[in-house]
Amino acid sequence: MRAVPKAVVALVSAAIFASPVAAQTYSNCNPLTRSDCPPDSALGRSVNIDFSSPSDSFTPQGNPTYGKDGVSFTVAKSGDSPQVTSKWYIMFGKVEVELKAAPGAGIVSSFVMQSDDLDEIDWEWLGADGGQVQTNYFGKGQTTTYNRGAFHPNTGNQNGFIKYTIEWTASQIVWQIDGVTVRVLEPANSQGQYPQTPMQVKIGAWSGGDSANEQGTIQWARGPTDYSKGPFTMQVKSLMVSDYSTGTQYTYGDQSGNWQSIRSNGGKINSGGTPIQSNAPAVTSSSNGQPIPFTPSDDSSTYERPSVYPWVPQATTLSAAPSITMANYPGLPSGWTVSSSGKVVPPSSAPVS
Repeated sequence: MRAVPKAVVALVSAAIFASPVAAQTYSNCNPLTRSDCPPDSALGRSVNIDFSSPSDSFTPQGNPTYGKDGVSFTVAKSGDSPQVTSKWYIMFGKVEVELKAAPGAGIVSSFVMQSDDLDEIDWEWLGADGGQVQTNYFGKGQTTTYNRGAFHPNTGNQNGFIKYTIEWTASQIVWQIDGVTVRVLEPANSQGQYPQTPMQVKIGAWSGGDSANEQGTIQWARGPTDYSKGPFTMQVKSLMVSDYSTGTQYTYGDQSGNWQSIRSNGGKINSGGTPIQSNAPAVTSSSNGQPIPFTPSDDSSTYERPSVYPWVPQATTLSAAPSITMANYPGLPSGWTVSSSGKVVPPSSAPVS
């Protein structure tokens, strides 16, 4: 990754962590609209992460806590939005998370994969209903239709840990609950918005039912949120991530956003092979009219992150200088690698392949 002056890094850090509420998902530098975005740090391998203690593969925000049951994301008052974001990206792959969703009307537990150009694959749990989970996807942040979301039976998701899987290849996205497929998406039926660019992993909880949100967000989250009934806690015990591609960095070869344009530094882009699920289950409960993503019209301009899905309220305006293009702050320094347990390893002690 290109070097960034310490003063710039300090400015980015201050801007991100001083804000009272952090966005769940957004892009600091969109490669489809800018040509100066830094490369994405590649995971390039498989990792198994135990969240009983902090993982240096992830950047925390909003004070997640750790213990024998993993990492806890607690929403206790208006503005709370604890989350962790991976410092690396994967380019097609498989992720499995052991997760217990947070209860509470208006409370949203999120497990999201998202790219710099706003491709997105989601699992989301609404605290008002402990018997369902929503899957969703977005391509390039486009919001031309609002019917991508689908609900699936998921009994007891607030009572204990359940394993949720996303298998992501060039030919299919497969969502599974405890190994049982609940949804399959293929490029042909993705309305031209198939996610296909390098993605980070983002995990967190927030209050979609907060009174400061837009009414559409509150309704989608089945709020309003009554904080006197809290605190509301989501927990993640462990995470397995397998990056199907290899190398140290992923870059966009052009501004098409097609997976064939993605380049690997020192490795190979692997599409994931043939489809893994031949008989796709029918989607019987769709979600229509939910709040939709937002993309700033100019990534270098001053903007206020809006109170719409999948964001949370932003009380102050974030001013991003044009020279700051750290899309995955703080990212991985050039030459550093990740161990099988998710430990970030400096070059001098990097494991031998």
